[in-house]
Amino acid sequence: MENTVSQRPAKKTDNNANRTEYYVTLTVAIAIGLVGVFIRFVPDVIPALDQMTFLFSLIANILMIVASVISFKVVFEILGFGKNKN
Repeated sequence: MENTVSQRPAKKTDNNANRTEYYVTLTVAIAIGLVGVFIRFVPDVIPALDQMTFLFSLIANILMIVASVISFKVVFEILGFGKNKN
């Protein structure tokens, strides 16, 4: 008996997870989040700004929310749940 293996064409994958713009956007989102974290603690370092603690916390929270939204959007696009389905 002879063993024959049928040749099949190479599998073509459309892997867009390695696109550079995803990781650049994630890096920007991480930088925005880090700025938000550091802004939160500015009044603790500079005592003259103790009256503005609420303002700095508000700005920090907004930056953290923006960074989180950007990060989740990019991660879901990488996973294939984004709007750019072909």
